[in-house]
Amino acid sequence: MGNPVTAPETPRYTVAVRALCEFTAKAGDLDLRFTPSPTAQEGVAGHSVVTSRRDDDYEREITLSGMFGPLHVRGRADGYDPKRNQLEEIKTFRGDLDRMPSNHRALHWAQLKVYGHLLCAARGLAGLRLALVYYDIGTQKETHLVEEHDAAALRAGFEAQCASFVTWAEGELAHRAARDEALQALRFPHAEFRPGQRELAEAMFKASARSCALLAQAPTGIGKSVGSLFPLLKAAPAHGLDKIFFLAAKTSGRRMALDAVENIKAGAPLLPLRTLELAARNTACEHPDKSCHGESCPLARGFYDRLPAARAAAVRQPMLDRAGVREVALAHGVCPYYLQSELVRWADVIVGDYNYYFDVSAMLYSLTVMNEWKVGVLADEAHNMVSRARKMYSAELEHTGLRLLRKTAPAALKKALDRVHRQWSALEKDQGDDYHAYDALPEKLVNALQTAASDIGDYMAENPAWFDADVLEFYFAVLHFTRLAESFGDHSVFDVTKANHGTGNGGGTRVNSVLCLRNIVPAPFLQPRFAAARSVALFSATLSPWNYYSDTLGMPANTAWVDVASPFQAAQLTVHIAGHISTRYQHRDRSLAPIATLMGGQYDRMPGNYLAFFSSFDYMDKAADLFQREHPHVTVWRQPRRMDEAARDAFLARFTETGQGIGFAVLGGAFGEGIDLPGARLIGAFIATLGLPQLNPVNERIRERMQAIFGAGYDYTYLYPGLQKVVQAAGRVIRTTTDTGTVHLIDDRFARPDIRALLPAWWHVPR
Repeated sequence: MGNPVTAPETPRYTVAVRALCEFTAKAGDLDLRFTPSPTAQEGVAGHSVVTSRRDDDYEREITLSGMFGPLHVRGRADGYDPKRNQLEEIKTFRGDLDRMPSNHRALHWAQLKVYGHLLCAARGLAGLRLALVYYDIGTQKETHLVEEHDAAALRAGFEAQCASFVTWAEGELAHRAARDEALQALRFPHAEFRPGQRELAEAMFKASARSCALLAQAPTGIGKSVGSLFPLLKAAPAHGLDKIFFLAAKTSGRRMALDAVENIKAGAPLLPLRTLELAARNTACEHPDKSCHGESCPLARGFYDRLPAARAAAVRQPMLDRAGVREVALAHGVCPYYLQSELVRWADVIVGDYNYYFDVSAMLYSLTVMNEWKVGVLADEAHNMVSRARKMYSAELEHTGLRLLRKTAPAALKKALDRVHRQWSALEKDQGDDYHAYDALPEKLVNALQTAASDIGDYMAENPAWFDADVLEFYFAVLHFTRLAESFGDHSVFDVTKANHGTGNGGGTRVNSVLCLRNIVPAPFLQPRFAAARSVALFSATLSPWNYYSDTLGMPANTAWVDVASPFQAAQLTVHIAGHISTRYQHRDRSLAPIATLMGGQYDRMPGNYLAFFSSFDYMDKAADLFQREHPHVTVWRQPRRMDEAARDAFLARFTETGQGIGFAVLGGAFGEGIDLPGARLIGAFIATLGLPQLNPVNERIRERMQAIFGAGYDYTYLYPGLQKVVQAAGRVIRTTTDTGTVHLIDDRFARPDIRALLPAWWHVPR
């Protein structure tokens, strides 16, 4: 007898209650005036306060689900009081509840009624009291809006909601089935893999299969974008991936990712893959002079009424880069920025900056958790992740800004701002040194900041037409600061830097200071983000030593490591170490003459285009001045101190196939990584520094903390970050397997065995 034949399982489309209602029940204007809403931390605390006031038999966080055709609707209701047969939906807010836009209230009722039906169906209830509970964060008072509903009416409402979504859901199921079928048959877009590219692709696929994280060191020139994206696309059907997030540190990285998608699709023109690029709000906004509400901005007016047509048109576009989203948005009269935020739910590949997944309030991370998506996360140029993540979880406040604000802020805010000023001034007075790192946060000052943020929030909610850019900037900075203060620990440092700033009213010198919550180890903040993804792959040409990145970023214990062999040969790159020159700070003036001689000799032997890297603008200018005096026949151009995109392009435009000259630049700046000058456009580099971060009180504090946590204070603070910049800069010289060039490493420390061990293995470095 054969095995019994079983009918294929009917495809289900799982949707969260909130997502269902946002799709079906939102109408009218986009309106952000009912702000500021409580922070996530305040919202959680507010829910806890409300539920703590209920009886012992009160049920909290009730998991509910139900079916409608192919729809599987699920979610968690906030609370149920069995004695009163009352289901509650708790919403936190600030200010005047009457000013809440009607479409916000309608959305809240829609969610509560869906939960009401699911509870009645689960427990066989004939009817239910539904209560919207609005909790004012400021006054700690509850407002109850109560309605009675029978089970039949709730069921009818639920079915109506689902009926308006099911056609879209069926389309999404069809898209997913077609997408996965095409991905199963997908072929690599080129006749063969480049050297090293297959090894990278296999590591990416295995990481997704094992549901683990990956650190991949892969050299420039092997096609990392295609080599990482292709295997995750192939993995999507078998591993159940809903979405792939391709995250980059810079705009150029996003462009390379979009090009990789186009490259893959060129070999599979019928592949129904939706690709979305996320643009920053300041670049996507069409009317920066207007506020985000219907009475001010025409693209906010009736946004949710026109959204369905815009959404339907957008998902028919195979490539939704910034220009593509803008075109669809303006054709339908909606805001491009908020349209792209909506399209995240329906895209397969999403390309954006690191912050969209790893930041404090990262949209992609929040949606992943809320919708329980299975995602694969790719982070390109991941050697930037440590510094970028530190900035995400750091916050600064400057006293001068507060002093100016106290003169212009509304009278209702004076008291709170004055209290912050008094506590801040007391801290400055007690601090004798210009820089001091504290073991604990100043409780009174933090409390004053929290009160000020609350008062500003209340004032904004009560005066929705009021606008003051300076107050808003201070408000958001304080919110970020106090939010990070709630999770202060060994991973961060609180320090105060003082400086004299003008004269006070009494004629004496006024002290200005900067408060900084300075993150040192991002690991505790990033770990939940790694855990939420099915797999996370961090890749770059410079990720050595791997334990530095694993430790500081908080990579999971089962993180895999792959070091892809370079396709380049040692004969392509001539490496020289100028062991007779010291570029230490105290020796820099003495180093200028031998550096000029070395550079001049190399240029005379082999004229062409070179880059010369120095540790600071001051050092660079001194070296360039002397070199120009001693070698006037050599064309020289310099990286400007303040550089916009046009200046950057002009600097790079000097590197032509037939050009000759030396571009002077700062190591770690715009030209130390992320630029591509193949062939004769760049034939060599001079690197007159180890790239070590400056020796100062801040970095010394970081070193102490790194030593205490990891036992490698100097290496983790100075050596590894410095050498990473050196290798990145040297990597500008050899971009293809046919390039040849020369690199001069100018400092006697490059000859040390421990330094040489951190240089790329394929380099032949003379002893």
